[in-house]
Amino acid sequence: MSTEQGATAAALDARYGRSPNRRVNRRILAIVGSVVLVALVVGWVLWTGVLGAKAQLEATDLGHDTTATTTTVRWSLAAPVNTEVSCAVEAQNDNHGIVGWKIVHLPASGEAVRQFSETVRTSERAVTGLINRCWLS
Repeated sequence: MSTEQGATAAALDARYGRSPNRRVNRRILAIVGSVVLVALVVGWVLWTGVLGAKAQLEATDLGHDTTATTTTVRWSLAAPVNTEVSCAVEAQNDNHGIVGWKIVHLPASGEAVRQFSETVRTSERAVTGLINRCWLS
């Protein structure tokens, strides 16, 4: 290859971004971008999963008693002290249909674990009563 052809090839490579420096720059940019992306994903996983807020409420069903028109549900609630909590109490029939539902507002207390009992009126005889869920109110 003559020097004139070599100069022309070098000029064309530089003009269209085919120089060796350009390839190195792209490779460095790809590596840095990948490292940043991995760092963001790892940070997000740690922040939301490992370091995220733990469950503050835990309701445990203790039992139920049913009559033809009511169901009494007993449960234990573990909640942060001095916080008000609301719970949804439900009664179900033998087809797991909801036949009674009640929202119960529980006052703040200095105790972390408390037991409660609530009676729910039902539209038909229930076969079970339970706590659907609880939340801070």
